[in-house]
Amino acid sequence: MRLTVSMAATCAAWALAASGAAAGTLDVLVLDRDGKPTPDAVVIVTPSGKGQPKTPLLNSAVVNQEKQQFVPTVTVVAVGARVRFINSDPWNHHVRVGAAGAAVGASDGQSAVLEGKQDGKPASAAVFTMDKPGAMGAALLGCFIHSRMGGAIYVAESPWTVKTNAEGVAVLEDVPEGAASIKVWHAAQLVEKTPLQVNVLAAPAKATFQLDVAPRRRS
Repeated sequence: MRLTVSMAATCAAWALAASGAAAGTLDVLVLDRDGKPTPDAVVIVTPSGKGQPKTPLLNSAVVNQEKQQFVPTVTVVAVGARVRFINSDPWNHHVRVGAAGAAVGASDGQSAVLEGKQDGKPASAAVFTMDKPGAMGAALLGCFIHSRMGGAIYVAESPWTVKTNAEGVAVLEDVPEGAASIKVWHAAQLVEKTPLQVNVLAAPAKATFQLDVAPRRRS
């Protein structure tokens, strides 16, 4: 029996669907209240189908304190990941990892003082374990010594969790075909918005999510 190209493609699609391997790519554009692209927003996609992305979430990460900034500003990790904070500045820094919305100085966060880096010596560092997933476990980063410093660690509850790039776009690959919900987390968005419902297909798809806030741009 000879199959035409279209019949062969259809059979291949049926085989992928039967094996549960059918997946697509989803590009999510996050806009702020004013319609401008929002970098460093965390996009969380929860598909109805089963699967795993080829690129797993980070089980470890490094955040630098450099030029009185946390670099990167936002880090996405897996549950139980160990995050190493390094002070690359010549002056002392404090690092506090606390739950979003917690009062400054709350006792339930992790904190450490990191001495300034001296020439010829290793930079001081501290390692914290991130074990609370999702928006409730999202950690805000701060420094008691330099109040302008800020950042965030997001512990993903879905393996399809990616932060947006400088153009406000998050690219999520290997998302199982079918219904899926999209949530977006940003430290400035205090009230969680209703998830966006989409249908993922084999062909690349795009979606847009708009926040209710206009986050301050990092200088």
